[in-house]
Amino acid sequence: MKTSIFQGKSFIAEKDFSQAELQYLIDFSAHLKALKKAGISHRYLEGKNIALLFEKNSTRTRAAFTTAAIDLGAHPEFLGQNDIQLGKKESVEDTAKVLGSMFDGIEFRGFSQKTVESLAKHAGVPVWNGLTDEWHPTQMIADFLTVQETFGYLKGLNVVYVGDGRNNVANSLLVTGAILGVNMRIVTPHSLFPEESLVTLAQTYANESGATIQITDDVPEGVKDADVLYTDVWVSMGEEDKFAERIDLLAPYQINRTMLELTSNKQVIVLHCLPAFHDTETEYGREIAERFNISEMEITDEVFRSHHGRQFEQAENRMHSIKAIMAATLGNLFIPRA
Repeated sequence: MKTSIFQGKSFIAEKDFSQAELQYLIDFSAHLKALKKAGISHRYLEGKNIALLFEKNSTRTRAAFTTAAIDLGAHPEFLGQNDIQLGKKESVEDTAKVLGSMFDGIEFRGFSQKTVESLAKHAGVPVWNGLTDEWHPTQMIADFLTVQETFGYLKGLNVVYVGDGRNNVANSLLVTGAILGVNMRIVTPHSLFPEESLVTLAQTYANESGATIQITDDVPEGVKDADVLYTDVWVSMGEEDKFAERIDLLAPYQINRTMLELTSNKQVIVLHCLPAFHDTETEYGREIAERFNISEMEITDEVFRSHHGRQFEQAENRMHSIKAIMAATLGNLFIPRA
């Protein structure tokens, strides 16, 4: 029997896949989204059991994996930080072997990339990276699906990430965009430039795809002619002691009306993987406002609520993209090699 190129494969970093494979996952996501909107059943994982391992909390990742699994006919089982002994009383290898014997696929969202790689090495079933400190691959399929839905294509577009240039989202955007032939720019203070090895890797992919790579601390230069402006929180989970430093450092990199005008593109769209600090309607937001006398951080409320914002379509697309990734790697679908 013929098998898919994805069959049984884990999805732990974008760099493990070719342009054709990533593009297929984006297009498959769009197809599954259309089926969902039309009310057409697509239970490709009927009877499968999925383990959802969460060291880090998340609204979108948990909701997306749960609903995606159910739509596909699978049963998702959530295992939070207090439900597992991963790396504490039981090694990652032992945990992987146990869960791999009981579940057909495993999602992991946590801190260490080494943990998800070890799970994939020892589980014997597909493992999907819901986020680590280094990469955020499931987010990328949703992000570029959102861009493709807006413009109708990807290759040659200018995607500009502004903010913390060393976090997992910046890493993944740089590499994924380069693979897909998207012109990628990271606009960030010099002290937050991506690791040189990562830029070198992205440039290698860009040389193959025809994309361009630019890393700069110059905001006007970096955002000019942008088709997409993308930002993320200035302080990642586990770095809460860096608020004062990051607010001072990243204030010039806030997505606001002035930055939109600097793009010289009235059709520019704005992406944010959420949650966003765009107002003080949360306990966290009010706490930050009280401590630092600011009501907005990485994006202003005006821009967040404007017609440029695509963050909620982007959030919904997490479900469709995760569904595509799980179905492609775990389902009995024949997907020919490119």
